[in-house]
Amino acid sequence: MSTDRRYSEAEVAAIFERAAESQATGSVQPSGPGGMTLAQLQEIGRDVGIPAELIAAAARSVAVVPAPDPDRSYLGFPIGVGRTVELGRTLTDEEWERLVVTCREVFDARGVVRQEGNLRQWTNGNLQVLLEPGVSGQRLRLRTTRGDAAATISLAALSAGAGAVGLIALALGVTDRWADVIIAPVVAFLAGGGTLAYLAWRFPRWARERTQQMAAIANRLIGR
Repeated sequence: MSTDRRYSEAEVAAIFERAAESQATGSVQPSGPGGMTLAQLQEIGRDVGIPAELIAAAARSVAVVPAPDPDRSYLGFPIGVGRTVELGRTLTDEEWERLVVTCREVFDARGVVRQEGNLRQWTNGNLQVLLEPGVSGQRLRLRTTRGDAAATISLAALSAGAGAVGLIALALGVTDRWADVIIAPVVAFLAGGGTLAYLAWRFPRWARERTQQMAAIANRLIGR
């Protein structure tokens, strides 16, 4: 980690809070408009009895910001979400094991753990938590998709469309056999339209829930 980066007053407060945990940090001076470097923070830490390595670890956690991945969508419906976190360090085996436990708790699923060289993953169906080499240290990627979403949306749209075409044909007088043909297009339109309405309600709720769960896992890992 570079010692030249300057931390804002809010970051300084967060760093000392995490480094000291239950220790008081009231003696910390405001950082000023230019901010403070890591070396300056460590100097203050020594004055109040906080080891330099704890300050550095806390600064790393403040620097890590979970970034949302572009959401995947199909015909306007969200079908995939993700989060990526550049950790800036390498997780220990114990930290990885705790991360797996957290995933099982948050997603309420046992999942499967695999390792291939430096790549580690916890998966449960389409839900994936991947630990891989990153720009500096390791990168944590969390992602999931609804595997059957595209087919379900397509079938519902096709049904609603076919039903609408049939009803329009009846309204335009293309056929006058109302009693024989009206049932099929009405059923198709209602079934397809009803399914689309349900998906328009369910899929955004699912996407928000998964996004919140991923953010919770990432924040717990980086100590937020």
